[in-house]
Amino acid sequence: MTSAWLLPEHIADVLPSQARRIEELRRAVLDTARTHGYELVMPPLVEHVESLLSGTDPARDLRTFKLVDQLSGRMLGLRADTTPQVARIDAHLLNREGLTRLAYCGPVLHARPAAPHATREPLQFGAEIYGHAGLEADLEAQDLALECVAAAGVGGLVLDLADARIVRGLLAGVALDASRLEAIYAALAAKDSAELRGLTDGLAGDARDGLRALASLYGPDEVIDAARRALPARPLITAALDDLVRLARHARLAHPSVEVGFDLADLGGYGYYTGARFAVYARGTSDSLLRGGRYDEVGAAFGRNRPAAGFSMDLKRLAELAGVDGRRTAIRAPWGGDDAELRALLRRLRQQGETVVCVLPGHEHEVQEFDCDREIVAVDGLWAVRAL
Repeated sequence: MTSAWLLPEHIADVLPSQARRIEELRRAVLDTARTHGYELVMPPLVEHVESLLSGTDPARDLRTFKLVDQLSGRMLGLRADTTPQVARIDAHLLNREGLTRLAYCGPVLHARPAAPHATREPLQFGAEIYGHAGLEADLEAQDLALECVAAAGVGGLVLDLADARIVRGLLAGVALDASRLEAIYAALAAKDSAELRGLTDGLAGDARDGLRALASLYGPDEVIDAARRALPARPLITAALDDLVRLARHARLAHPSVEVGFDLADLGGYGYYTGARFAVYARGTSDSLLRGGRYDEVGAAFGRNRPAAGFSMDLKRLAELAGVDGRRTAIRAPWGGDDAELRALLRRLRQQGETVVCVLPGHEHEVQEFDCDREIVAVDGLWAVRAL
């Protein structure tokens, strides 16, 4: 018999200190997005499954928990990603003609963990900008993403840049079945040159050679020059490389402490992104802190296929890297009962943002998350705060 207190695999409670840190991060990133003009939306946790699975990301179906609605009998899904919901809001509820900037933050649920040690219940924060096809939207999304990570206090950041148009440009006019195409993308992501060589046998020379070259096109600025030599000079590929140069230059100017590089074979979510894309890492880690880029086709399923760019991140993961900043300082107060003056003092202190912990009788020596560095005592008949 399973113990009642055991949770499912990759699901965990968040305990006080870490919960406080995550909540502080949530407020910090939402405030950062607000200062950039992003409006907050709160999509529902559950929707009709066809709405949640709209778009071009085939992996989302495997990540989505499904259940039957007892009211309608229709199949529902617990969201595994909030971006399709925000695209629906932009397309049908707001339906604005011009630019729309939206931010969100809430839990998502994954049927399978995204990585071996990942949670299946990330707290997803994201920001989307709709209605502008120019690179300015990509630059804004990239800027905001880096500022949100900086707000968490995570240093040693690495920005990796790529572009979905490169492979699309290489495969333009090439007939491939879905399974072979998926295998090519997987080999590129793994930088498996041997597997890629076998999968590209029989393709046209420039497509074959270009795909094989991508597996080694990662690193600093020299990668772009190497790509221009190794890849065919097709308009889509040239435009992608030019945009990557501009994105890198802007990142270095705006965020000089961030290391910028390129990984032209980073094609995770290949069915989703339509242009430039980026990932942010903490130096020395293998899993990205966030991913983003351009995904112009995200609203197509809702009848409004307009330009879109943005990013998302898991605040639980971010909090782990940011670390817990120790216990929160607080003021210890005696249990005052009906003492009106003491109650008034407690109210004033709390209104000023102080944490005041009343000690209940019999619990004077218990330790909790709050580190009481001051206490309220009676001095000459008046209540006062003094250092411990």
